[in-house]
Amino acid sequence: MSVLDRFRLDGKVAVVTGASSGLGVAFAQALAEAGADVALGARRVEKLEDTRKLVEATGRRAITVATDVAKPEDCTALVQAAMDEFGHVDVLVNNAGIGTAVPATRETVDQFRSVIDVNLNGCYWMAQACGRVMKPGSSIINISSILGITTAGLPQAAYAASKAGLIGLTRDLAQQWTPRKGIRVNALAPGFFASEMTDQYPEGYIEAMGPRLLAGRKGDAEELAAALIFLASDAGGYVTGQTIPVDGGLTIT
Repeated sequence: MSVLDRFRLDGKVAVVTGASSGLGVAFAQALAEAGADVALGARRVEKLEDTRKLVEATGRRAITVATDVAKPEDCTALVQAAMDEFGHVDVLVNNAGIGTAVPATRETVDQFRSVIDVNLNGCYWMAQACGRVMKPGSSIINISSILGITTAGLPQAAYAASKAGLIGLTRDLAQQWTPRKGIRVNALAPGFFASEMTDQYPEGYIEAMGPRLLAGRKGDAEELAAALIFLASDAGGYVTGQTIPVDGGLTIT
């Protein structure tokens, strides 16, 4: 097998949550370009149709399933739909996420819990559902954040807590499942990439972060998707339990 062949996902099936917009769309398209069929989950099922068309334009198959990852039964249903349609699940991309930017003294119980429910609990329910059906050689990629590692000047206690928790969850699932089930579990920690969340940042915020961005710019979604393909494929076959920042150098400044 050549080096480039190791990045191929031919014959694989991937499940992507939060696939209706932003990075989830880029992840789904990249997985399809690498050869995988894709099961797409999100709450906004009507927007999933656009992602499905992008996947099918690569020659791969796709299904769409209305999914709220905060509901364990929805997670089970998404994985079951993938099994019914494709017969197996080889890759999970835990991408669904929400955020708030509320000062800690004013954040409500419901606001905090809703972020944890989606960003942390939802990733666990999805990993649990996939872990029950995945075969050896499968890969789970949790989409954490640099805010799980460092701070970035915004009041995001719930978001930061959820993403830090996801890093801990990644380590624990790797130590449980890699030896026993042959399932690798890793996380990506993106820096600043265009998304619905970054669209809500205060004007001039990312520019103010310039001195911490050694690369001097925001990231392109395709750069993050390339890191995801590494972890999903045999190219990353000896990597498990790790969190890889893709952040233009922000976490070392």
